[in-house]
Amino acid sequence: MSLPPTLTDGVVTLRAHLPADAAGVVEQCRDPLSQRWTAVPVPYTQRDAETYVSEVCPVGWLSETEWAFAVEAEGRFAGTVSLRNEGHRRAELAYGAHPWARGTGHLERAVRLLLDYGFTEHDLTTVVWWTRQGNWASRKLAWKVGIEVEGAVRRWVTQRGESYPSWVGTLLREDTREPRSAWLDCPVLVEDGVRLRPIVAADATRIQEACSEARTQHWLGQLPSPYAVDDALAYVETRTQQLAEATGVTWAVTAPHDDVLLATIGWFNRTADVECEIGYWTHPDARGRGLMTRATGVVTRHVVDTLGVARVTAFAAVDNTASRRVIEANGFTQYGVERLGIQLRDARADMALYDVLAGEVPPLTR
Repeated sequence: MSLPPTLTDGVVTLRAHLPADAAGVVEQCRDPLSQRWTAVPVPYTQRDAETYVSEVCPVGWLSETEWAFAVEAEGRFAGTVSLRNEGHRRAELAYGAHPWARGTGHLERAVRLLLDYGFTEHDLTTVVWWTRQGNWASRKLAWKVGIEVEGAVRRWVTQRGESYPSWVGTLLREDTREPRSAWLDCPVLVEDGVRLRPIVAADATRIQEACSEARTQHWLGQLPSPYAVDDALAYVETRTQQLAEATGVTWAVTAPHDDVLLATIGWFNRTADVECEIGYWTHPDARGRGLMTRATGVVTRHVVDTLGVARVTAFAAVDNTASRRVIEANGFTQYGVERLGIQLRDARADMALYDVLAGEVPPLTR
């Protein structure tokens, strides 16, 4: 039997749950994000919270089945972190922040304290972490503390009687508590009359409109057809996955003072210090403005300056005159044709191959 100690790093404190924490637990567990990603009862009542802090948590400590701590920061209840004892020196990590504490870094500090406690005081060798696929906030915190995401499991994490696709990761006693891979940022870029920002779920309707349009469907033959809002939401999800796996960055293109998505553009297929590829599409109501020509220039200069690549590539179907004009207007030179190199809607077609070297990228003159 063990009793909860009090742990602190000087900013956050881990301690036993108190009856007074029930109000904060109610607020946290009624929050839409908590209900979306965790297994808390819905609706969540005051009695649920009182039972949790006064019965569930103490019993976990007495039975040594779960070591749960309240997180306190800035004199307030900030969430809960716990290690669920799986036996044989293994435990499952769980954590959740009160809405006010999200984005403050308090939960990361709490998780670090908890891991130190588990590995030291309970002689753990392995900590496992689970979450539903799509819970990027949980995944990013896991990444920050050194958890290695091992992969995905079908229908594993359960919530209120349903099983969902899940991510799983592990942290070993001997592992460093630092990220084991890169997680890219998607910076906001404002230049040459365009604004590039991260793509978000609210863009799904505009993405669906663009990717359903006949011309887009023709040139981008890999798109689902018909293209539904769910396909657009899945596309948004893969843009976040790009960042998490450090495989590329995709932006929504907007006007400088209007947040409506007009196009998307991104880089991918990177070989470090050598090259990367740029790709894009434009919403039908934004064509003919020179928007994509300017956005391509912004991204080309950005990748040369920030990634340090020596070469940037771009490709288009030989007959896609509009796309080829965008590429050529930004100093790219055609260096070949790949026969049947691109999939259109109804057939494969020849693909024009372009590149521009770092020293050839035109400077911004406008």
